[in-house]
Amino acid sequence: MNVTEPVQTSAAGTFPPYPWVWLTVTALVVALDWYSKQWVSTALELYRPQEVFSWLNITLAHNYGAAFSFLSSAGGWQRWFFSVLAMVVTVVLVVWLRQLDRANRWTAISLSLIIGGAVGNLIDRLLFGHVIDFIDLYYGQWHWPAFNVADSAITVGVVLMLLDVFRGQKTEDSN
Repeated sequence: MNVTEPVQTSAAGTFPPYPWVWLTVTALVVALDWYSKQWVSTALELYRPQEVFSWLNITLAHNYGAAFSFLSSAGGWQRWFFSVLAMVVTVVLVVWLRQLDRANRWTAISLSLIIGGAVGNLIDRLLFGHVIDFIDLYYGQWHWPAFNVADSAITVGVVLMLLDVFRGQKTEDSN
C-alpha cells in the first residue's frame, strides 16, 4: 500500500487560484472608468467646474496628451503614439501577471490596477482622440491637473508596487 503525504500549501500560495481572478480587478477598473467618464460627459459642459467640496471640483476636460497634458498640442500624432504605447505596455503587464507566482498578491493587484488604467485611457484615445478627465483637486488657486478613475488606478497600482518592493527589501535586509 502506498501512503502519500498530503500536499502542503501555504495560505499565500492558494489565492488567487488563477491569473484571470486579477483580470477581473482590471475589468472592474475599466468599467468604473468608462461609466464615470460617460456620466461626466453627459452631465457637464466642457471646462465648466462644478464644486463638490472646497478642495474638489468635477470638471469635464479633454486631454489630448499624456500625464499633465504632456504633448497635448503636438498636432495629433501623439494620439497614436500613446495608443500604441498603452497597447504594448498592457501586453507586457498581462504576460508578467500571468507568470507571477500565486504568493505575489501585491504585485498582482498592482499590475491589475495599472492594466485597468492603461486600458481605460486607451479606450478614450481610440474612440474619441483624447482622454476624458474630470477630477479637479485644488488648494486655493493651485490646481492639480485634472485626472480620472483610470489615472487613479495607475497611480495606486504604482504606489502599491513601490511599497511592495520596499517591503521586500526591508525583509531581505533583516535576514
